Amino acid sequence: MTKKKDDVFNEVIKKPSDFKFGATVANAFDDMVERSVPYYNEIQRMIIEQVCEFAVPDTNVYDLGCSTGTTFLHLDPLIDERIRFVGVDDSKDMLQKCEAKLKEAKLKRPYELKNADLHEDFVIENASAVVLCLTLQFVRPLYREKLLRRIYEGLQPGGVLVVSEKILAEDSLFNRNFIKYYYDYKRRNHYSELEISQKREALENVLIPYKLSENIKMLMEAGFSHTEVFFKWYNFSGFIAVKN
Repeated sequence: MTKKKDDVFNEVIKKPSDFKFGATVANAFDDMVERSVPYYNEIQRMIIEQVCEFAVPDTNVYDLGCSTGTTFLHLDPLIDERIRFVGVDDSKDMLQKCEAKLKEAKLKRPYELKNADLHEDFVIENASAVVLCLTLQFVRPLYREKLLRRIYEGLQPGGVLVVSEKILAEDSLFNRNFIKYYYDYKRRNHYSELEISQKREALENVLIPYKLSENIKMLMEAGFSHTEVFFKWYNFSGFIAVKN
């Protein structure tokens, strides 16, 4: 499937609004995330690697905020065909794009795509692995601990949660520097000053990052006893948690 270039914010937006994962973003998402998230492809590879260690036949692997299905496509050839995929996203446009990509790849294993809001109650069951790839940061803070507890309860003993997130630095001095380095990264990937500023404004009330220490604390309070950081680049991180 041809990847559309991300030009969502390259023209002046007269009436700014909060960032939404609608059709325009869904069509450009694969290019957007590769150019906006440092080492995105390597993060994906690391997520896949760790899910492979914990995914068990006759269980479910969930991707919460599955977007266009990239994680499933990379994971599919590497794990047992008896493992079922469950993708959850609150954007119907993203799910349509995901369904099209999975069909184009001729995915043979059982899978289900659910249109659901992570702020609301939905069932996670018989899971050996759950992925939150750049998703938790979009969950409103009051609901994050509840979501993590729901994931913990739906995981089988020995199951894993793999998270990648945009984060805040522990110290405000470093936070300012890391944000500056991040915008330099976007410039190197050919985003204009207009695109950077308009997307920053659109995300301001939607993407709310936590410190790494705050994320780890939430995981422990949700019940996870084993946690570890597996990736760190300035204001982006990946971390993993296992249920006893």
